[in-house]
Amino acid sequence: MADLEDLNKPFDPFADVEEDQGVSQTNYLHLRIQQRNGRKTLTTLQGLPKEIDSKRLLKAVKKAFACNGTVVEDEEHGEIIQMQGDQRVKMAEFLVNEGIAKKAEIKVHGF
Repeated sequence: MADLEDLNKPFDPFADVEEDQGVSQTNYLHLRIQQRNGRKTLTTLQGLPKEIDSKRLLKAVKKAFACNGTVVEDEEHGEIIQMQGDQRVKMAEFLVNEGIAKKAEIKVHGF
């Protein structure tokens, strides 16, 4: 009788894999670019560790890159830093130079 109950339950072959990958995927910092109106773009940084103060980091980045930005709170992804313009390469170099992340931990997305 127990075998029939097992057949009725859906089998998820990735159940264990998702839990293992969830830990490793959160280690990456994701730099993305979003198109706004016309030539305007927005750069987002997601995946910062909790121990890093996003607002303080943003203040230093705004001063270094001469751009504006904000910190947006998202339920699923946590704190996301948004900056004006295409700052992906500069931001990746900044994070490595400041010792916040290693080059292998940063994923740059976009065109």
